[in-house]
Amino acid sequence: MAQTKAQSAQAFVPVKEIRNGIVVLKDGSLRAILLASSLNFALKSEDEQSAIILQFQNLLNSVEFPIQIFIQSRELDIRPYLALLEAQLKEQTIDLIKVQTHEYIDFIKGFTENVNIMSKSFFIVIPYSSAMIKTAGGISGVVGGLVGTKKSRDPKAALDLFEEGRSQLEQRVSVVSQGLSRTGIRVAQLGTEELVELYYKLFNPGDSEKPIKLGPTS
Repeated sequence: MAQTKAQSAQAFVPVKEIRNGIVVLKDGSLRAILLASSLNFALKSEDEQSAIILQFQNLLNSVEFPIQIFIQSRELDIRPYLALLEAQLKEQTIDLIKVQTHEYIDFIKGFTENVNIMSKSFFIVIPYSSAMIKTAGGISGVVGGLVGTKKSRDPKAALDLFEEGRSQLEQRVSVVSQGLSRTGIRVAQLGTEELVELYYKLFNPGDSEKPIKLGPTS
C-alpha cells in the first residue's frame, strides 16, 4: 500500500531525472536553475537605481526565451546552529566563556520562540525545449528523443541528444548570467546535488520540521 501511494505521488512530480546539473522534465524539456544574490535597491543612489533598471531592461530585451523568477521564503531552521553551539559548549574548558555561551544559547532559543526568522532565496529558472513535432508515435526532436522515441533507446543517441540540448541551454544560461551581473547581482548555477536538495525540499516541505536532538544546556 505504501509503495502504491509513493508511486501515485511520483506521478505528480514533473521531473524525470537530474543529470550533470540539468533538470530533465517528463516532457523532454530541460531546465537550468541559477541561484541569485539579493540587491538592496532602496539603499542605492538615484543614479545607481537608474543604471540597475536600465541594465535589467537590457537583459529582458536580449533574451528570446522565457525565464522564471522564483523566490523561496522559508522559516530559518536554527536548530543545527544551536546543536553546534551546544557541542562547542561541552568542549569548552574556560568557565567564563562557558557561561557566556550558555547565556547566548538561551537568548537564541528565547528569541526564536517569539520571532519567526525567515530566509529568502532567489532562483532564475531557464528552460530549453527543442522544436517538437508531434507524431502518431509520440514526440520527436532534439530533447523529445529523450522521452520515448526509437532513437532514444540507443544510449549513445540519447546521450548525443541530451548534450545537444544542454549546449543550447548553457548558451541561454550565459546570456542571463552576464545580464544579471551587469545589474550587480551575483549568480551561480546549481549543480546536481543542489538541484536534488532543492526539489526534495519543494516536494517534501514537512521534512524541515523533523526534530533535531538537542542536549541540555545546563
